[in-house]
Amino acid sequence: MAKDNETGTTRRQVLQCMAWGSAGLLWTVTGGVPRASALEPGAKAAKDFTFIQVSDSHIGFNKPPNPEPDATLKEALSRIASMKQRPALMLHTGDVTQLSKPSEFDAAQGIMQTAGLETYYVPGEHDVINDDGKAFFERFGRNKKSGGWYSFNQGGVHFIGLVNVLNLKAGGLGYLGPDQIAWLGNDVKGLSASTPIVVFAHMPLWSLYPQWGWGTDDAAQALAHLKRFGSVTVLNGHIHQIMQKVEGKVTFQTARSTAFPQPTPGDGPGPGPMQIPADRLRTALGIRQIDFGPKKPSKAPGIQDSALAG
Repeated sequence: MAKDNETGTTRRQVLQCMAWGSAGLLWTVTGGVPRASALEPGAKAAKDFTFIQVSDSHIGFNKPPNPEPDATLKEALSRIASMKQRPALMLHTGDVTQLSKPSEFDAAQGIMQTAGLETYYVPGEHDVINDDGKAFFERFGRNKKSGGWYSFNQGGVHFIGLVNVLNLKAGGLGYLGPDQIAWLGNDVKGLSASTPIVVFAHMPLWSLYPQWGWGTDDAAQALAHLKRFGSVTVLNGHIHQIMQKVEGKVTFQTARSTAFPQPTPGDGPGPGPMQIPADRLRTALGIRQIDFGPKKPSKAPGIQDSALAG
């Protein structure tokens, strides 16, 4: 059986992780252990604070399998608008654009505004081409006094947006850097250990598949600051598919793209747009809903992934 020499992960284990990410499942994570149940038609989970994750919109991409990523992003936002309970906010975990062009940022900003939700962004590597993210941060930045990382509180949850797509390491691995890691330690220093934490960044904060650059070189140093918390959820994009990992009380989740899928780790020569028939494209694209509650935000959230098709 093939094994990832860096992480010790077998291909079978990778595929098992993928099987957990089927659409139509309601995820509830209790005590760090994820449990899945079928999402019945019309069923509603008990919740009091809901937010949305979208990722990897790649506005400006114009090749197969999806030459119109603006259309699929609009579909994703339309699905969000039709939700019975209005989300409190939305996170976009990077690669808003394909090539960081002003026209792409204009188009993406216009589309995202149609959701009518307060939206928090972190950049992907496609958003920082040529200018180290200057154009991205001017449009979507929340903290212009630092390197773009920031935090905020809502619904009893402490959100932390990290930047790991600048100064990439060998093999394309993400990098946070000592300044950002020191800031993170100071940011959470005064929080109670019972405060639920949601971290969001573009590249995975675990060694998902380093051979393809799917990981962050210094993530362990950052996560050391979060070990004392009872509920930590880490949301990433970048790999355009649902995968998860649980380490103690930390749950790592990667999300689907709204533009195109990528191959499973190690399947083929490397990452990139995976060719898929047009009638199946929307089954591989989607959005994520995260629910805290009811009235107990200190518990780990329920996570529901929905494909654009179905």
